[in-house]
Amino acid sequence: MKNTKVQAYLERWNKADDMIEFTVSSATVELAAQALGVAPALIAKSLTFYDSPDSCLMIITAGDAKIDNAEFKKEFGKKARMLTAEDVTRLTGHEIGGVCPFALPDKGVRVFLDRSLERFDVVYPACGSDHSAIGLKLSELYEISGALGWVDVCKAWRLSEQSG
Repeated sequence: MKNTKVQAYLERWNKADDMIEFTVSSATVELAAQALGVAPALIAKSLTFYDSPDSCLMIITAGDAKIDNAEFKKEFGKKARMLTAEDVTRLTGHEIGGVCPFALPDKGVRVFLDRSLERFDVVYPACGSDHSAIGLKLSELYEISGALGWVDVCKAWRLSEQSG
């Protein structure tokens, strides 16, 4: 079943009809890639970190990227501490497995896109449930997510790029 809050949010950009619903779980990068029939790197995962006790940073990364703690600290001036499952829901309004940069609370979530995404024309973030996704161009993802900018806080994907 479509997340109606995300669906209404995406309607502002005439993208609600582009939401993809699966009969299988898309709760992890691997499951989402299998459901879509794409490489895991194309899955735009939403990673959430504490910004303060009542706010978070959301970094949208490529599916094959991992946070580089040193780069994160250099960029944000704090240690990368992932939200607990309870705080993910409380601060983003989405359950783990369906966290996305759409239909977020008006305050308390700062969204950034990681440079690991720049290798691709289209990526696939979740749409608020663990059975959903949407294909978006990077410019669309940037605009629709309300991203505050591009950051370079990930590792591992460069190794994938060199070996691929």
